[in-house]
Amino acid sequence: MPTIQPPIEKWSGKVREITLGATAAEGGTRAKTVTVGGETTLPFLHFEGQTPHPPVIAIEIQDRPPADWPPVLLEAWGDDTADVAAWAKAAEAAGADLLLLKFSLHNGLNPKYAQQTVRRVLEASGLPLIVFGPGQAELDNDLLVAVADAAKGERLLLGVCEDKNYRTIVAAALANGHLVDARCPMDVNLSKQLNILISDMGLPLDRIVMDPTTGALGYGIEYGYSVMERLRLAALQGDSMTQQPMLVTPGEEAWRTKEARANEGVPAAWGNWAERAINWETLTAGALLESGADIVVLRHPESVNRIRAMISALMN
Repeated sequence: MPTIQPPIEKWSGKVREITLGATAAEGGTRAKTVTVGGETTLPFLHFEGQTPHPPVIAIEIQDRPPADWPPVLLEAWGDDTADVAAWAKAAEAAGADLLLLKFSLHNGLNPKYAQQTVRRVLEASGLPLIVFGPGQAELDNDLLVAVADAAKGERLLLGVCEDKNYRTIVAAALANGHLVDARCPMDVNLSKQLNILISDMGLPLDRIVMDPTTGALGYGIEYGYSVMERLRLAALQGDSMTQQPMLVTPGEEAWRTKEARANEGVPAAWGNWAERAINWETLTAGALLESGADIVVLRHPESVNRIRAMISALMN
């Protein structure tokens, strides 16, 4: 029988390669760096183009025990959530490629505290670090400027940069050698426009990661998937301002759905709570990898194991 050859699409564009973290030789203190991007084809189509760097997994930790995480998720980390340095070590041991430190909103949150917390995480783990503020633009600016200065040269990924606060965060990244996370609400044109605005301030394009946002499985993931797919198609077709690697947060999205949070008053067909919640996170992350995600931020260590196995199988 004749061999069936798959149709080959010839793309003119390429996703930019971006490196997070800096070793001692590069002016930082990280034990290793992580490089993402470089694709010349759609996800995992190895017969058609190159995928030089596999997608990577970041584990989210927080500066304090999260008040809004369900018990089944908190139990997976045990007492480590009580101390950010211990949590960072546990996340590295759980198989993270990167750490994402997210600051929660509380009375003790101030720039000095943020600097001390970031230093503790950098001392506890040699992984490259992503730092997100609590999500209030003015406070995020104050915290991230302080963090950028305290971790000068570490090539942190600072976020989130949105159209209402990108100038301050980008200026801090420029002055201290960091990268920025450019977040837009599921819109191709807005994502492209924010990349243009950030690059117009002088930040090189190889220091911008796109964060197109997404929904969880069953909660708008179809729309988020299609936006990411369109961004990646535009990049491969040669649109320079969409050629950034993409970061998404399936852990945060999946663990706030009722399927992941509810243990009582749900149909018996929903099955075991922990298994259902982990499946929600894993399936959300898996779908987003297929739509072009280069960095997925997860919360449960078992989800990390499953997504790691999926990435390995798809890369091989």
